[in-house]
Amino acid sequence: MDETLEKLLPAIEEQLSSPETPYVRAAYQRILEEPDIQEDEAKAMLAFCLADEIEAMMTQQRPFDSERYQLILSLLPTMPEGR
Repeated sequence: MDETLEKLLPAIEEQLSSPETPYVRAAYQRILEEPDIQEDEAKAMLAFCLADEIEAMMTQQRPFDSERYQLILSLLPTMPEGR
C-alpha cells in the first residue's frame, strides 16, 4: 500500500465510526459485498478517495467538498485508470 494511503487509514477508521460520515460506512459495506475484496483493500480504496479530495483541495485552494467526496466514494469499487 502506498505510504500516503497508509497515513490516511486512521482518518478512514474515524470516518467509518463517525455519525457525521455515514456515507463512508455505506461505501465500505457496499465494497465488501464484492466477492474478491477484503477489508484492508476496501479501506485502501476509501483512503484513495480521501487522498484524491485532499489533493483537489490543495490544488484548487478550496475547502473540503463533501459532495465531491461522496461522489467519488459512490464510484467504488471501480478505481480510475492511472491511479
